[in-house]
Amino acid sequence: MKNYLFPVYLVTGFLLIYVTSVQVNLSTGLILFMFSISPVLVLWMVYKVLTADVEVKHTFEEKWYEDYDAPLLEKK
Repeated sequence: MKNYLFPVYLVTGFLLIYVTSVQVNLSTGLILFMFSISPVLVLWMVYKVLTADVEVKHTFEEKWYEDYDAPLLEKK
């Protein structure tokens, strides 16, 4: 697994656990604690993704959309 994907998976899992705990009415203290640490986790995730050592092979002007080189679907 790539290093910059781990925080994305972890924070997404945390979000799913948080939403589930709200829906099943777990302890209010636990829900408030999870809500209070969520901004820290999101900021950590954003930092890790933005500082990831990923080599970009194209400039924005060359390839502004990821599927730009894909063949177009033709209507029959």
